[in-house]
Amino acid sequence: MVAVTATRLPDAIAGVLPFGPLADPLGAFIAAFLVANFVLATTAVAGPWAKRKIAADFWGKVGPNRHGPYGVLIIAIDALRLLSKENIVPEDADRPAFDLAPLVMASTALLGFAVVPMGTIFGVNVQLADPEVGLAFVFAASSMASLGIVMAGYASNNKFSLLGGLRAVALTIAYEIPLVVTGASVVMLAGTLQLGGIVDAQAQPLFSIAGVTVPSWYAFVNPFAFVLFLVASLAEVGRNPFDLAEAPQEIVAGIMTEYSSVYFTLIYLSEFVHIFLGGAVVTTLFLGGPAGPVLPGFVWFVLKIWGVFLFTQWMRTTMPRVRVDQLIEIGWKGMLVLSFVNFLLVAVVLGITA
Repeated sequence: MVAVTATRLPDAIAGVLPFGPLADPLGAFIAAFLVANFVLATTAVAGPWAKRKIAADFWGKVGPNRHGPYGVLIIAIDALRLLSKENIVPEDADRPAFDLAPLVMASTALLGFAVVPMGTIFGVNVQLADPEVGLAFVFAASSMASLGIVMAGYASNNKFSLLGGLRAVALTIAYEIPLVVTGASVVMLAGTLQLGGIVDAQAQPLFSIAGVTVPSWYAFVNPFAFVLFLVASLAEVGRNPFDLAEAPQEIVAGIMTEYSSVYFTLIYLSEFVHIFLGGAVVTTLFLGGPAGPVLPGFVWFVLKIWGVFLFTQWMRTTMPRVRVDQLIEIGWKGMLVLSFVNFLLVAVVLGITA
């Protein structure tokens, strides 16, 4: 649970800076820098190394094992390899959009972490801000990544890239609505859009069995909504069975086909930043946020988002990709209807028990 009395990270940093009126903006800048680097470091471990190790375990392979212990130095080697390559721009590409697309995709994913409560460590609440419309802010920031995907697909002057961008738009439209509607059912239960308030609402015990207290996490209170949100999150971050925007066996690599060097690195990292942002939202809405026994809240938060990441990789390595028509049908005829059913059921139950 996020400690109400804990000092928020920007304020804690500003309190030790001897710069008078400049301490607050500098503290906010340093706090944002630290959070962004924590997220990027996490994705750097997840992308080049953890993803390969997890897939290797599922497929009966070895995975990275030559560079450093357990192959962990593949992270630095991949970074050096990608960043040292020539940045090739296709002929007749729309250069401004081509250059901006990777930045849009990466920055919008990082922006969502600005309001996520990550728990306390050493008496400091690791959260940049906690606005009253925090959940709406996260949804707005994460959905902006679709703009970068469309820009990349259009600007690459490649039919496969354009097709990947159009698929991403269809996927976002079909699954963003169920994601938001399911999130709205959590807002009804908590009575607030503020992410800190949603975490606090899950702090009370739900029931006890044989001396074991089950917390009132919304994954236990409403497991139907939890499953719906997980599935919609898979589509939102483009993981199997909904990875049609990339679909290597069909459209080369979709929007990433024409990107190389640092641009490819940014798109690749943004993909994993979005996965961890999805994990952070799932953790906050349904898994009690950073709540947990014994360990500091920040540690529990990290463990939970890595648990969601492992789930996405499980799906990636085991679930077959759906066709485009199946994707649309599942989204509009299945997820959308079920999300509204869940919303109405929560409203009815709250109305009866009020």
